[in-house]
Amino acid sequence: MAGSRTAAVVFLLLAASASLCTAVSVDYDGRALVIDGKRRVLVSGSIHYPRSTPDMWPDLIKKSKDGGLDIIETYVFWDMHEPVRGQNNNDNDDDDDNNQVKFWQYDFTERKDLVKFVKLVAEAGLYLHLRIGPYVCAEWNYGGFPLWLHFLPGIQLRTDNDVYKAEMQRFTAKIVGMMKQNNLYASQGGPIVLSQIENEYGNIDWQYGSSAKPYIDWAAQMATSMNTGVPWVMCQQNNAPDPMINTCNGFYCDQFTPNSPSKPKFWTELWSGWFSAWGNPVPYRPVEDVAFAAARFYQNNGTLLNYYMYHGGTNFARTSGGPFITTSYDYDSPIDEYGLLRQPKWGHLKDLHKAIKLCEEAMVSTVGNTTSLGQNLEVTVYKAESGECAAFLANFDWQLDATVTFNGNSYDLPAWSVSILPDCKNVVYNTAKVNAITALTKFVPQSGSNSSVVSLSSWSWFKEPVGISLNNEAFVLPGLVEQINTTADKSDFLWYSLSIDLNANDPLLKEGSQILLHLDSVGHGLYAFVNGDLAGSGKGSSSNNKFSMDVPMNLEPGNNTIDLLCLTVGLSNYGAFFDTYTAGIGGPVQFKGLANGSTIDLSPQQWTYQVGLKGEQLGLSNGVSGQWDSQPALPKNTPLTWYKTTFSAPAGNSPVAIDFTGMGKGHAWVNGHGIGRYWPANVAPSNGNCADTCNYRGSYSNNKCLKGCGKPTQQQYHVPRSWLKPTGNTLVVLEEIGGDPTMISFATRELGLLCGKVSENYPAPLDLWDSNYLTRVTKPTLLLECPSPSQVIKRLQFVSFGNPHGGCGGYTHGRCRSNRARRVIHRACTGKTKCSIDVTVENLGDPNCGNVTKSLAVEAFCG
Repeated sequence: MAGSRTAAVVFLLLAASASLCTAVSVDYDGRALVIDGKRRVLVSGSIHYPRSTPDMWPDLIKKSKDGGLDIIETYVFWDMHEPVRGQNNNDNDDDDDNNQVKFWQYDFTERKDLVKFVKLVAEAGLYLHLRIGPYVCAEWNYGGFPLWLHFLPGIQLRTDNDVYKAEMQRFTAKIVGMMKQNNLYASQGGPIVLSQIENEYGNIDWQYGSSAKPYIDWAAQMATSMNTGVPWVMCQQNNAPDPMINTCNGFYCDQFTPNSPSKPKFWTELWSGWFSAWGNPVPYRPVEDVAFAAARFYQNNGTLLNYYMYHGGTNFARTSGGPFITTSYDYDSPIDEYGLLRQPKWGHLKDLHKAIKLCEEAMVSTVGNTTSLGQNLEVTVYKAESGECAAFLANFDWQLDATVTFNGNSYDLPAWSVSILPDCKNVVYNTAKVNAITALTKFVPQSGSNSSVVSLSSWSWFKEPVGISLNNEAFVLPGLVEQINTTADKSDFLWYSLSIDLNANDPLLKEGSQILLHLDSVGHGLYAFVNGDLAGSGKGSSSNNKFSMDVPMNLEPGNNTIDLLCLTVGLSNYGAFFDTYTAGIGGPVQFKGLANGSTIDLSPQQWTYQVGLKGEQLGLSNGVSGQWDSQPALPKNTPLTWYKTTFSAPAGNSPVAIDFTGMGKGHAWVNGHGIGRYWPANVAPSNGNCADTCNYRGSYSNNKCLKGCGKPTQQQYHVPRSWLKPTGNTLVVLEEIGGDPTMISFATRELGLLCGKVSENYPAPLDLWDSNYLTRVTKPTLLLECPSPSQVIKRLQFVSFGNPHGGCGGYTHGRCRSNRARRVIHRACTGKTKCSIDVTVENLGDPNCGNVTKSLAVEAFCG
C-alpha cells in the first residue's frame, strides 16, 4: 500500500458471526486506517458506558450496528473507577500493568464495567475506539478527573508537572493493562483499533504557556510507549507529534487538514446535537444538516467520522458537570436517552452510511478531485485506476436550489445538500431528501385510567435540620471558605452559619433600618435561612455560575441565626485551569440598609461550617435507614425535606421515567440508585428563539434550533428498567426548595405515530437498490415499518398524495390530492409490519397538480 507506514499493528478480523478470530494487521497512512492491509472508510458513534446500564448495552450496540456503524467510541471515566486514591505499599513500584489492585482502590462494577462493555462491542462484530484521556470534558463532573487529584501537594493539572504526569501515567497504564489482560487490543485479537490520549488540549494550550508543548510531547511518548499495538489520536491538537494522528471536533470538519500528509483525515466528534443546561431551552439539530456535514467530510477526503453522541444517555447521580448540565444527556442523538431510535435521524444517517460504503472502493484508492460547478456548487470525483468511480455533488448555498450538469447528465441539488453518486452517474442519496420514517415518541402517564397504574403508597418524611446538625463534624474558621476545597465534592452542600446577639439598642434594630443581608460572588446556588426560616434563595446559570443577592432580614433582640446553605450543581469540566474554578460564597457578606446608611461586613466573622446534610450522613438515600416520620400530616412545600415512598413498576418493557412536576429542586434515588439531580422549577425563558421546526439550511450553532421556551428545561427523569422490581420499589427524594411529592408520577416512553413523506424526485431507498449499483431501482418509494416485529400497522390517520403541508402529526391536505392514494396505502400496509409504496402517479393516481413536484405523506399507528 503506497505511503503506508512500515510498522504494522496486529488486529482482530471480526467475523460476520461476531465471534473472535485470528489477528490481522492494522495501520494507517495518509488516506485512511488500514485493516488487514486494506484501507477502510469507517463510521463511528459515541456511547458512554456509565451513561446507561449493562442491561441496556447490548441493545444500544445492536442498534448502532444496524444503523451502519463500524466503531463504538467511548471515553474512560477516571473518577468513576478511582473515586478514592489508594495507598501504594511499594514506593519503588508504581507500575500497575500487573493489575496489583491490592495497592489501589479501583471500581469496575455495574455501570463502570468497562471490560464487559468492550467485550459486548466485540461480540456484536464492531470495532472500538478507547478514548482514555484521562481528561474527558464530556459535560462530566470535573472533566472526569477524581477530585483528590486537586489536593496532591505541588500538582498542576494538564501541564508539564511531574506530580500530575505520574498520576496520569499510572491511570493510563492501569487501563491499558486491563485491556491487555483481557486480550482486547487489536494486536491480541480484540476490537480496539484506536486509542486517544488527552482531549481537546489544543483549544486551550496557549494559556499554559511554554509548558504546554513539552506536556503534549510527553503525553504522546508516554502513550505510545505502552505498546497497545493500535494507533493513537489527539483530537483538536494541531501540533500533535508523530505518530499521533491529530483529529477534528465540531459541527463541521470538512475543511480540516491533518498536520502531516502521512496522517489520515479523522473526525472524532461530529456533534449530532448539543447538551442542555438548567434554565435554558433544549437544543436540537436537524438531521438534514447532520447528514450534510457528514457527507461534506467524506466528500473532502475524510475517511473516519464519529458521531458525538450516537446515544447520549443519562447523567446519573452527581456525574453531570458544567456546571448546570441537566441530568438528561440526550444530545438529540440518533438513539435517544431511553434507548429508542430517534427517527428520522437514525434512519436517514443509516442510509447515508450505506451510500458511503458503496463509494468505499473508489474513495480509498485515491484522493478526491474537486472542481467548481458554479457559485457555491462543486463536484468531487474519486476515480481509481481500476475503474471504480464515485462522485459527490454539493450545493452549499444557504438559500438557492440549483440544477447542475455533470458527465453530461442533469442533477437537481437543493440548497445546503450533497448528492452521492457511487457510480458517478446515479444519485442514491441526497442529504436534504429524507426517505426514513419519522416516529414520534411520547411519555405515557402511568396513572388515572391507565391499565398499568403505578401506585405510590403512603409517604414518610424526614425534616432536614436547618444549620449545623453534625456537631462532631462542624468546624469554626474566621472568614469565608471556598466550597470545593472544603467539601472535596463529597456533597453538593456546605453550611455557612453565624450567630449574632443583639440588644434592643443595637443599630441593626433602630427605627428606619431596613436590613438586607447582601451576599456577593456566590456559586452555584444558595438558600438563606434567618432564625430557621427560609428568607431567600439565588442561583447562577450555565453561562455565569456566580451571582449576588440581597435577603430581607427580620432581626430581633437576643440571639439571631444566619444559616446559608451553599450548593454546587456539578463541577466545571472545560477550560484552561478549570480545576481552579471556585464555588461557595466569595464575599463580601454584609448587612446593608442601616438607618445611617452604613454597612457591616460579616465576612471576617467566626463562621461555623458543616459539609453535607444530616440526611446524607444517615444514609437516607438507600431508603432503609430509620428516623422517618409518618405523622401527623405530610409536609408539603417545605424546604429541606426528605420524602420516601414505595411503588410498583409500570407493566411491560417500555423505558420508565419519573415526572417531577410539582417539585422544586433536589435529588432522587430509586432502590438506592441515584437518578440524578431534578430541577423542574428551573424554567427556560419564555421569550427565547424556540420553534417546533428549524431551517436546516445554513451553518448550525447550538443556539440555532431550540425547543421548550417557557417550560422546565427537564421534566422527565430516566429510571432504568434493570433498577426496578415488579413491586416494592423505594423512591427517596431530597427536596431543597419545597414541593408537593404527591404530584410526582411515573410514565413510560413509547413510540407513537409513524410518518413518512417522500416526493417523486427523491432517490429510491437504499434498502431497495440492487447489489450491482450500475443497474438501479429508480422509483422513489415510501417505506413504513412498525418498531416491533410483533406489531402491525393498525390504522391510517392521514394519507395524501399531491402537495400536502406540515409535518408529522400535523399534516394537512394541499390544494391538490389524489382520490386513489388512501385506498392504495390501505391495501399495501394495513395489517402488515412493514410496507413499501412506489411514489408515482401510475401507482397512486393523478392529483392534478400540474408541474408541481408531488409528494406522498402518510401518518399511521402500529399496534
